[in-house]
Amino acid sequence: MTTRRPERSSHGRFRRATKVLFLLAAAITLAALLPIGYAYWFTTSNNLPELQEIESQNFELTLATVAYTSDGQVLGRYGRQNRTWITYDSLPGHVVHALVAIEDHRFWRHWGIDMWRTFSGLTQTLLGKIGLPFEQQGGSTITQQLARNLYNSQIGFEVSVERKLKEMGAAVQLERRYAKEEVLEMYLNTVPFRHNAFGIEAAARTYFDKPATQLDTLEAAALIGMLAASTRYDPARNPENSRVRRNAVLRAMVRRDNLSPEFYGHHKDRLTPTTLRTADVTQSFAPYAAEYVRQWVQAWGEKAGFDVYEDGLVVYTTIDGRIQQHAETAARGMLDSLQAVANCEWSTSTSKRLDFFDNMALYMADACHQDPPQRFAWYWETHQEELKTFIRETAHFRELVRAGITPLEALNRLRDDAAFIDSLKNAKTRLETGLLSVDPRTGHVKAWVGGRSLATEWYDHVSVARRQPGSTFKPILYASAIQTGWSPDEEYQDKVFSYPVPGSGTVWAPQNSGGESTGKYYPLSEALARSLNTISAQLIHELGPKQVVQFAHGMGIKSDLEAVLSLALGTSDVSLLDMVTAYSTLANLGARQDPVVVLSIEDQDGTPLYEYHLEPRVELLRETAATVLDMMRDVIDKPYGTGHRIRWQFGLHGYDFAGKTGTTQERADGWFMLMHPELVTGSWVGFNDRRIAFRSDWWGQGAHNALFVVGDFLQRITKDAKVAISLEAKFPMPETSESVETDRYEY
Repeated sequence: MTTRRPERSSHGRFRRATKVLFLLAAAITLAALLPIGYAYWFTTSNNLPELQEIESQNFELTLATVAYTSDGQVLGRYGRQNRTWITYDSLPGHVVHALVAIEDHRFWRHWGIDMWRTFSGLTQTLLGKIGLPFEQQGGSTITQQLARNLYNSQIGFEVSVERKLKEMGAAVQLERRYAKEEVLEMYLNTVPFRHNAFGIEAAARTYFDKPATQLDTLEAAALIGMLAASTRYDPARNPENSRVRRNAVLRAMVRRDNLSPEFYGHHKDRLTPTTLRTADVTQSFAPYAAEYVRQWVQAWGEKAGFDVYEDGLVVYTTIDGRIQQHAETAARGMLDSLQAVANCEWSTSTSKRLDFFDNMALYMADACHQDPPQRFAWYWETHQEELKTFIRETAHFRELVRAGITPLEALNRLRDDAAFIDSLKNAKTRLETGLLSVDPRTGHVKAWVGGRSLATEWYDHVSVARRQPGSTFKPILYASAIQTGWSPDEEYQDKVFSYPVPGSGTVWAPQNSGGESTGKYYPLSEALARSLNTISAQLIHELGPKQVVQFAHGMGIKSDLEAVLSLALGTSDVSLLDMVTAYSTLANLGARQDPVVVLSIEDQDGTPLYEYHLEPRVELLRETAATVLDMMRDVIDKPYGTGHRIRWQFGLHGYDFAGKTGTTQERADGWFMLMHPELVTGSWVGFNDRRIAFRSDWWGQGAHNALFVVGDFLQRITKDAKVAISLEAKFPMPETSESVETDRYEY
């Protein structure tokens, strides 16, 4: 037996039809009364800002500060809202066509309010509310959407007649005072995208790593399609959803004769590939340099009355994007290899160097690096007390103790926490580096690598970290001696001497690396190239450590230095920035030019606000610098020079180089400094915790870790014709000894 649905009575159908007609009539009446209501509200309301606020762009927007490299790349964007203003004339036609076609195709004909669009949207919304198959519609024109973007606090987003009236009133004001092109310009600079990107320019750089002027048709349509639902149609996060919405935009362009059907047919099945790069400083191709610039501009702005996050400043820097990328690649690649070395050396009871020697590829491929549990396994097995110490030094341990847990219980609880222990071990055994490259003639910083990854390590190993420089400090000592009257040919005996330490009752008796001394006499030039500690000790004993401290500060060392004899061996902590400054003073023949990163700052209209002026000051006699540079050539060129590997391992033949390696006690720090007339480059390699170091003396030397970073970097830039240093550039040769006054004098 079948059951028939009861037919609706004629009375019920009449009531339903009456309700629909009533609602339609109400919608028509409301639409007709909207202009009247607007006119009344416009003359009585004080809710909208003055016109002057619009014209001065002093509305609810902020503009991000943008920093550029010397070769025109975007180094960093800093803003609460990542936004860069772009003019209508700069916009590609397909961006405008896409927007108008999908969002408001009668834009060029209406006066801020599209009555048909308003009526249609209101009607569909009402019909949808009574159960008919219609979706809620906003009915807003581009100009109305702009009004919301500009004045969202005054207008709001509440679904109400009052809000709609405010929105319409503001839209008419905008249309009365601005040309259509200006409305589109403001709209495309205020629409929000994801990743804190506001406006089409910021969106283009975020999703496609290019300015809006270079967007192609598919990219433009994808971004315009995001305006309907930025997360759902995000081309990076939801590529297929984005393709569907992008195609809707393209079809709308075809309907408005802005695009050929053939183009749509050819591209409709393709995704829109992205190159996501957010404005987060960690996403910069030079993150540590970008963060340094942010801090520098923020400090300058606080004094000058500008806000780096809101005022849309334009910052021009000295960083060369091409050199920087070579530096990043070299540091990242070489540190990955050196990390494998450290992992493997500490993996078993016998050092892997006995098996692999210096073949870094073998370390990289072996299970001692590839298998995480094997990394540093022997170290942790034999350093249980150190692990307990590391645990006690963590914030987690201190928090547990503050919560009332006994230290022993807190220690045991954390030792049993596998995730915590793994994280602690990874942090402690993570090898780090810093690299800085400067043009000594101008002080312009060309490359700045503060570490392996800013996302995991915010500690900048260029300007913030302070470590013992080891033997890289010796050229400063020798320069002090040469300036005071010593000759590079003066000979000293390679012999261990004991020096009383004032006020301690002890003696200082430094030995050479490896503990050997020959008893032979060496000229100062060869003693520096061989990095003989015994002779450096004699030299500072004769000069006096206070004079060396004074001299070091003059050359550019800003860190505090202890005026003690051991300073000769680089025992006072300094930054890599300090060392590159001092070496640049030598390379610039005695004229100190502190490194500079920010060259100039302008406002968004191009008005100059700050400009750097070159102000070198002479700290060394030109002849002193030339003499020390010549002595340091031997570090690179002589077979006994500690930096000789830079020539044959990295193929850097023919360049006029001078340099120095450095290694500190227990292999905690490795340094290498290399000078060329056009570029001074320094690198440090080590672990953040000095208690952890390379296992073998061989890998622990700066000549076998930091030198590798600099060597790989220089090898890359010398192969790049656009940034290569000159083979012809030479340091001047010192005058002959017969023409130099050798009488010593007080400095």
